[in-house]
Amino acid sequence: MAASPDAIVIGAGPNGLSAAIALARAGRTVVVYEAMDTVGGGAASEELTLPGFVHDISSAVHPFGIASPFWRTLPLEQFGLQWVHPVAPLAHPLDGAPAAMAWHSLDETTADLGPDGDTYRRTIGPVLRNWPLLEPTVLGPPRLPRHPLALARFGLDGIRAATSLARRFPADGAPALIAGMAAHAMLPLERFPTGAVALIFAALAHGRGWPFPRGGAQRLADALAATLRSLGGEIVTGVRVDNIDELPPARAVLCDLSPRPLLRIAGHRFPARYRAQLEQYRYGMGVFKMDWALDAPIPWRDARVASAGTVHLGGTIAEIAASERDAWNGRSSERPFVLLAQPTLFDPTRAPAGRHTAWAYCHVPHGSQADMLPAIEAQIERFAPGFRDRVLARHVMTPADLERRNPNLVGGDIGMGTMDLRQLLMRPTRRLYSTPAPSIFICSASTPPGVGVHGMCGYFAAQAALEGPLADGGR
Repeated sequence: MAASPDAIVIGAGPNGLSAAIALARAGRTVVVYEAMDTVGGGAASEELTLPGFVHDISSAVHPFGIASPFWRTLPLEQFGLQWVHPVAPLAHPLDGAPAAMAWHSLDETTADLGPDGDTYRRTIGPVLRNWPLLEPTVLGPPRLPRHPLALARFGLDGIRAATSLARRFPADGAPALIAGMAAHAMLPLERFPTGAVALIFAALAHGRGWPFPRGGAQRLADALAATLRSLGGEIVTGVRVDNIDELPPARAVLCDLSPRPLLRIAGHRFPARYRAQLEQYRYGMGVFKMDWALDAPIPWRDARVASAGTVHLGGTIAEIAASERDAWNGRSSERPFVLLAQPTLFDPTRAPAGRHTAWAYCHVPHGSQADMLPAIEAQIERFAPGFRDRVLARHVMTPADLERRNPNLVGGDIGMGTMDLRQLLMRPTRRLYSTPAPSIFICSASTPPGVGVHGMCGYFAAQAALEGPLADGGR
């Protein structure tokens, strides 16, 4: 290990590894410290239920991963990453009606949505066509847009809440799709930027897709780690940093940490005003997560749902809005909105022959202790009668479990901070990646562009360090 590297990165999640790779590519010596015995953070996989059944710990489906501008420049495929594309990115079952499907083709989706189709095309088509122009803004820090006209066109719909955006559709299919995609914002659907989130997820579905790594999310993290090592970077696992002063000397320390754990290890290095700003950072609703080992695929009432890698369960937009509003306001919903992934339908490497896995979570109040297992399984049974009969084993992760495994997920908040208007751009403070301590930077999802497995937070934090204490080109 380098006794005195140019830079140290705390945390080997996708953002920490991306920061380290960006620095190593710029010729700096880098050492990454990770508390867990394996790299990955939220992008990790384990046999949580039974031997031979591989489950993703936190992130499972990666529309932003395949869209990441930085990762597209890396030879991740050479280090084992293979993207698996389901037949359809998304299915949204409905009661007494065919499921609303988001196919890869916008034309196919439009035709499938019937009376909602033309309006869906007019709403999503411009975002899809202009995605190359919008991408630097969506997946970048706050700055003057390079393509203001395209951004303005996006903003006409993106400024609206999801519930407002959905009112233009005459039937139930497209509003349900919009609601499910908007709910990834972990905000009430009546609030900004839920409309923009729905438009972005839809454009990704019809553009690069919603794929996942063959073999589990761990394969993505392992490919990033191998890329870093190929550039001379070092990774030290199984070492928890409790105090930043205990680290070896380095000209820059980049922290893949959300504000609360950052304060715990480095708060003494910051002035009182900045500490207060970090203490005021707001975490959002939590997540209650389930994993299942199954003896057969989920028996969906609408067989087309088995074509999708991701399934949104919650019925109509009114039901989903009520569920998200409940979680935001501190109540556990009796009929929660459930996000589900069924990877083994398209990646049989994750389970023994003829067996399957499924993964799902629902949003709950911050730090909730409620047992949501019955409610989640009831929502699955609602659209797939007989599901429980196919369960071989279950694994539960409460908000507290998620935080114990990854202290960045305070209260079970997988977004590492509320993504409302106040914290959408200036996160965690107006300083973004930098801090008042000239050598300390933040590279987690608590910085722009925020939540999502894309590595861009780490990339832009590395650029800030390269413009600051690492600007002279190394030793």
